Amino acid sequence: MTLQQEIVGNAMQMAVVNLQPGQTVYCEAGKFLFKTTNVTMETRLSTPSGNGGQQTQGGGSGGMGGLLRQAMGTAMQVGQRMLAGESLAFQYFTSQGGEGTVGFAGVLPGEMRALELDGTRAWFAEKDAFVAAESTVDFGIAFAGARTGMSGGEGFILEKFTGYGTVIIAGAGNFIDLNPADFGGRIEVDTGCVVAFEEGIQYGVQRVGGLNRQGIMNAVFGGEGLSLATLEGNGRVILQSLTIESLANALKKAQGGDKQGPTGGLFSTHAG
Repeated sequence: MTLQQEIVGNAMQMAVVNLQPGQTVYCEAGKFLFKTTNVTMETRLSTPSGNGGQQTQGGGSGGMGGLLRQAMGTAMQVGQRMLAGESLAFQYFTSQGGEGTVGFAGVLPGEMRALELDGTRAWFAEKDAFVAAESTVDFGIAFAGARTGMSGGEGFILEKFTGYGTVIIAGAGNFIDLNPADFGGRIEVDTGCVVAFEEGIQYGVQRVGGLNRQGIMNAVFGGEGLSLATLEGNGRVILQSLTIESLANALKKAQGGDKQGPTGGLFSTHAG
């Protein structure tokens, strides 16, 4: 059953979801806005792939061993999310006795996007991009590899969505959709601008320039730090125009706090 949803708003968008009777949608804790009274809300530690956090009744299939395996699976899910810095719990919303409505939003001023999964390709997203999904979509944590994590930081831990149905993500600023195949098969991006990409896209991090005069100038005065994200292959890539770091720096500057100064993002001065 396709999730009926509408993304509304401009600078701070939100998703309004219409649920059919018995249909369930879940969100990360903190992304819920409003609901109609016939929509029930339940908080669980596990995702739908972990049986929704509900115990199996009786001893017919699994018994005590099944309950133990389920508990261990839930503990592993929670441990992964804790390591990734994600919310430990999810909120589940189910419409009872008729159609219901639920509203969700991200945590930063920016856009939202509804992605449709058909079971053939997974989607990967940066941390905190996930807003909500119908219960047929599985939420997981993916690790980009130690080399990528040590080089770039932001891309080390990713959210992974598999299964069928609609998943809603959010980012900062405006979105642009690109396909690296349209640009010679590879694009280089500020590490904080990547929102999401399809399975099949190769994600990595590279140093900006060489260890020479121009490379040092790029890193120190260019404001990009020492690394760029690389995206290769044929598939959809979603980028955002505003990074969390640039937003934080703008707010600090407006408040008379930390300022980047002439050296961009590599060094910062701390006022009192």
